[in-house]
Amino acid sequence: MIEELVPAEVAARDLFGDARTHRLFDSERALVAGAVAERVREFTTVRWAAAQCVRRLGHAPAPLLPGRLGAPRWPRGLVGSLTHCAGYRAAVVARASVVSGLGIDAEPHEPLPDRVTGRVASAGELRHLAALHSAHPDVRWDRLLFCAKEAFYKLWSPVTGRWLGFDGAEVTFAPSPGDARGHGFVVRPAGAASGFPAVRGQWLARHGVLVAAIAVAAGELPAVRPAPHGQEGTAVTGISS
Repeated sequence: MIEELVPAEVAARDLFGDARTHRLFDSERALVAGAVAERVREFTTVRWAAAQCVRRLGHAPAPLLPGRLGAPRWPRGLVGSLTHCAGYRAAVVARASVVSGLGIDAEPHEPLPDRVTGRVASAGELRHLAALHSAHPDVRWDRLLFCAKEAFYKLWSPVTGRWLGFDGAEVTFAPSPGDARGHGFVVRPAGAASGFPAVRGQWLARHGVLVAAIAVAAGELPAVRPAPHGQEGTAVTGISS
């Protein structure tokens, strides 16, 4: 379902479950040496999905290793994003000449613990969520807010090279222009992130999973920071993926 949330020029692949066969690069395998089986499966499957996307764009797959902030570094000329949650894995990749930033996140369609909601949402967002819940109680808006902010942070990190707290963005769920489903949202940076452009995203709830995605066209974001000396590519998304 991830392909429904991004433009046609973005290669997208998802999977409910795990890839049966995918050989990790030695450098990738070292990252999960000693990890529990579930961690190895999700790590391997999102890299399988990413490899499918990279090949679709005419590139040879390469190791996806963490950059300075923990997000995967993509082959030069590409941007991408990874996500996984219980039973679902996804990747999106695009040419940097076409798309300047990507961020996706998937979460189980379940309530957030109250203590987490209080950390994630501002007072204004809490009022927004209450109104949404009253009108559409079948959607876990608290979890979707978390999902949308995670997608935004995965886009933000490679562009700015900085961490950002949950209070650095305000999310409004509203239809995007031409969105017949009404599954749009807008993220407006706040506080320390003020000055970064607002971005639009799309979301879906299906098969017990919430997925949010943001794709921004080339030229609509600040220039990407160069990778540290000796590191190829750009760090984009998927902290700990």
